[in-house]
Amino acid sequence: MEQVLVEDITVSDADSIYGAERVAMKATMESVLEQIEIIRVRMRGEQGMDPVEHVLGRIKGEESMREKCRRKGLPETADSALTQIRDAIGIRVVCSFLDDIYDIRDALTVLPGYELVEEKDYIKHVKPNGYRSLHLILKVSAPEGTGRDAYFVEIQLRTISMDTWAALEHHLKYKQDIGARTGLIVGELKRCADELASTDASMQTIRDMMNGE
Repeated sequence: MEQVLVEDITVSDADSIYGAERVAMKATMESVLEQIEIIRVRMRGEQGMDPVEHVLGRIKGEESMREKCRRKGLPETADSALTQIRDAIGIRVVCSFLDDIYDIRDALTVLPGYELVEEKDYIKHVKPNGYRSLHLILKVSAPEGTGRDAYFVEIQLRTISMDTWAALEHHLKYKQDIGARTGLIVGELKRCADELASTDASMQTIRDMMNGE
């Protein structure tokens, strides 16, 4: 089952940057998670194996969103958080193989009520530090009875190796005691990213051969 991470809902609507929309945001996130599960079950039936290792969903925390608004020079309001910034609702899908990433992308973007607003393919266009992932911004119809037509949902799709690498690289950003070793570690991370990418490609090739492709 997917793990769902949601901000502390003890924050009152009056104090929350999301105001009274937190319930609708959570419902939207859960509806996307349900659609991903439906896609996952269908692909498992077609391929004979689960295309997804795990799924994580989260609503960006209060302070994280407020800090992002400040960094972008935006007022700390629900309008800024939900229209100017488009990752208040975030979902990460960790896949077994490269092709699964694009198959799930294709299945999501044709769903009724889903509009692909932006796509950044850091698998085909790798970041200089070696980061790889497919990022989608979807505009998803809001649940009925809310005051908003749709919510933006950021979806990140990556392989297991990409996810492991990204977790280690993220940890590096918060290490304060590595000093002169920083350059060496960054270089090693980049080398590992390239090696993992080669392994991902080889694993995909092996699966294709097994399937007679």
